Amino acid sequence: MSLRVSATTQTPADGDADTLAIGVFEGESVAHDVADGTLGALVDSGEAKGRFRHLAVTHAAGARWLLVGLGRREDFDAERARLAAAAAHGRARELGTRTLCWELPHHVGDDIAAGLVEGTVLAAYRFDRYKAAQADEPVGLEALVVSAHDDVTAPVAEAAVVAAAQNAARDLQNMPANDLTPVALGDRALALADEVAGLTAQVHGRDFLLERRMGAFAAVAQGSDVEPALIVLRYHGTGAGGPVLGLVGKAVTFDTGGISLKPSAKMHDMKFDMSGGAAVIEAMGAIARLDLPVEVVAVVGATENMPSGHAMRPGDIVTASDGTTIEINNTDAEGRLVLADCLVHARDLGAERLVDIATLTGAIVTALGSTYAGLMATGNEWAQLVEEAGVASGEPVWRLPLHPEYAELVKGRYADVTNAVEARKAGSITAAEFLKRFAADVPWAHVDMAGTGWDGGRAYAPNGGTGFGVRLLVQIARALA
Repeated sequence: MSLRVSATTQTPADGDADTLAIGVFEGESVAHDVADGTLGALVDSGEAKGRFRHLAVTHAAGARWLLVGLGRREDFDAERARLAAAAAHGRARELGTRTLCWELPHHVGDDIAAGLVEGTVLAAYRFDRYKAAQADEPVGLEALVVSAHDDVTAPVAEAAVVAAAQNAARDLQNMPANDLTPVALGDRALALADEVAGLTAQVHGRDFLLERRMGAFAAVAQGSDVEPALIVLRYHGTGAGGPVLGLVGKAVTFDTGGISLKPSAKMHDMKFDMSGGAAVIEAMGAIARLDLPVEVVAVVGATENMPSGHAMRPGDIVTASDGTTIEINNTDAEGRLVLADCLVHARDLGAERLVDIATLTGAIVTALGSTYAGLMATGNEWAQLVEEAGVASGEPVWRLPLHPEYAELVKGRYADVTNAVEARKAGSITAAEFLKRFAADVPWAHVDMAGTGWDGGRAYAPNGGTGFGVRLLVQIARALA
């Protein structure tokens, strides 16, 4: 059940919400108290506090009030709004809330209104389609209302669209690989194009890869009996006039490592290796629903990476669609092979700015954990746009350097390049140096989201797929429009 989201200029008490959330900053009083001063008295007694995410519940003036600590006003931003909203949602759910009304704190921007919406919608997400219904399960939230002095309908509505798209990406991530095959992912893209005006989709199979000489992508796909899918989505927004944005996503729907087999421990998490592709597909839906004035082409490479009698082998040499020969030193470095041909295809389709996003390397998890995704890019201006989009969206990226010495490490012994550098140095950067070749002279950014894609521990997306990348990619499209 989707959450209904709206904005109003009514005061919270004048609406029909059964729970009213009021934020309290440290050192500040309740902005609008009830007639008998109950809310202020709760703060004065210490039961309600301005300490960040502290919660207190009371009943007054015929309503249930949830006082939420927001911390210091100067520290409060959109991300802290998401976290506060997630805390409030958790308590509201325990109380059996059906309709929650948040009073927007005074003297804050539209980004805070958006953060409250995103935090609530994301925290309300549940993935239970494979579970039997539980009789004692709390009733879920049905509606969210944001109350403000000024009309915040637009930022609230836009945030609801983006958060719903992020939850849709989480659905794709959390599905098991026996159900979310590459073909099924392609079907989702086709269905999305049918749902959303201005969005078109095409899905190509194994024969197309061979016809277009996509030897890198095809080499990964040949190990599985399941049909691969090259998914292309296109959108041309009203009034678009800037450079064509190309979004490229890795969607390995299950990654065993191939012949270079992964350890069995935690291999079940390798259903998440399609997270970048999921983010691209659902971000395209959000971009089209928001009618952003930008032209975007998206290319998603979907396949399994399996060991079999016809799988690629370490030592094989394959040829990408631009003629580059690639020495396969490790079949578990398959994502960059898929992305190589997808980047070339995006350029062929007219992309003038490129962003690829992928769960690409374990090295980025070691370097940045689950807080930042890694960013490697060509062109300081383009890199800065992506970095700023990360800050604005609350999905931050941290730029790592590219350098000719790293590029030298990617050179092959028997082919133009190798897909895995033998020296265990700068693993995330050398993977990016590999991809950089296939972006050619188009300004390009690579987002390695291996640490942020699932089990990130954030209050609004603590376990399972996080949908990371949807907000980032939508913000990049906004910035480019």
